[in-house]
Amino acid sequence: MVIKVFLATSSGSTAIKKKQQDVVGFLEALKVEYAELDIACNEQNRMWMRQNVPEEKKPSNGIPLPPQIFNEESYCGDYDTFFDAKEDNTVYAFLGLPPPPGSKKHNGDAQEGEEEGQAGDEEEGEGGRADDEATELETSRGEGEEEEAAAEEGTDEEAQEEDEEQEEEEDTELQEGEEEAE
Repeated sequence: MVIKVFLATSSGSTAIKKKQQDVVGFLEALKVEYAELDIACNEQNRMWMRQNVPEEKKPSNGIPLPPQIFNEESYCGDYDTFFDAKEDNTVYAFLGLPPPPGSKKHNGDAQEGEEEGQAGDEEEGEGGRADDEATELETSRGEGEEEEAAAEEGTDEEAQEEDEEQEEEEDTELQEGEEEAE
């Protein structure tokens, strides 16, 4: 399954650019396979995106703005719903993807199974080994969360720096254009 992110590479809106960078940066940090589809330079991509965003998800003017996210043909959502999923730590569910091995959801399922096994072992007098395994699982899960949080922070900082640089470039171009007009 490939996640499709519909973007506008030549958008004049810094808000849209920031949203696009946020989505792409977060998907890269999670190592999620995705494809960027440009709606500014490819009319087929633009028409496909507009036709496949559900009516109830379209804005009042009827034209959805990028970024729009799909899992193959299935609509996932826009930036706002992506952001909500990111804040709730439900991005994989939002994208319609299974959680990766070692994630909270995946480990939570494994831990439940170990707890059941642990209860059975305790009845047989072998609870010590199961306790050690559960402690190791909790420790390794905590380390993964710290690495993921660090990756997210780095991505956000990089995106912010890129935005600032881009705004400076746009301001410089605007000033040069005004000077030439005079």
